[in-house]
Amino acid sequence: MKLTKAEEQIMHILWQLEKGFIKDILEEFDDPKPAYTTVATVVKILEKKGFVAHREYGNAHQFYPLISKSNYSRKHVNPLFKRYFKGSIKDVVSFFADNNKVHINDIDDAIKVLKNLKKKKK
Repeated sequence: MKLTKAEEQIMHILWQLEKGFIKDILEEFDDPKPAYTTVATVVKILEKKGFVAHREYGNAHQFYPLISKSNYSRKHVNPLFKRYFKGSIKDVVSFFADNNKVHINDIDDAIKVLKNLKKKKK
């Protein structure tokens, strides 16, 4: 199941925090912050979808992710990667390079990652 933009934004916050109350999640938003009730509603939806669970502390609920960021990414980024870039790293790099979306330091980092991957594959 794919997340909406609002759901994904909250999941990124929960992945970073590892657990948190609604007020903790809200603090991570840039200004202007969404309403407390909006965040609470989205978190409840995430809970119904099975992405989030909670622990009760009296009347307060502390939420935590049930799915890791890497598992979610693998499930949703890989199909996108295959659909738009035919699974080709070269096509991804070319796309970002052609659109000037890559900083030179990022290119160096990507080369290091690919060299390490190549060593592991041998």
